[in-house]
Amino acid sequence: MKIKEKIEGDIAVLTISGNMMGGPETTALHDKVKSLIADGIKRVVIDLKGVKWINSSGLGTLMACMSSLKNAGGKLKLASVTDKVQSVLMITKLIQIFETYENAERAVASFVEEERHGTGSG
Repeated sequence: MKIKEKIEGDIAVLTISGNMMGGPETTALHDKVKSLIADGIKRVVIDLKGVKWINSSGLGTLMACMSSLKNAGGKLKLASVTDKVQSVLMITKLIQIFETYENAERAVASFVEEERHGTGSG
């Protein structure tokens, strides 16, 4: 699993590729989110377009990322959720918890939109 980071203003876009099957690389994603929070970046988009498969450990990591951001007064959005990942989110009912967007651009735009309307940050 690889993590590519791009910062747009105060929004971080983390593009993931590979499988999210737990282990040290999945933990690295949560560590990355925690370091972003430490740097004052509390709005994060995780772009899953390169993720072929996710298991319960991967889902746990996404939940941990979301909790860390929420506790810091921030927000997590998912983008480019593949069909396989989408089906796992639906089966686990986590689709109701995560905000998902067609692509990273739309997720970033939604943060900007929330900011404009004063509905951002949790």
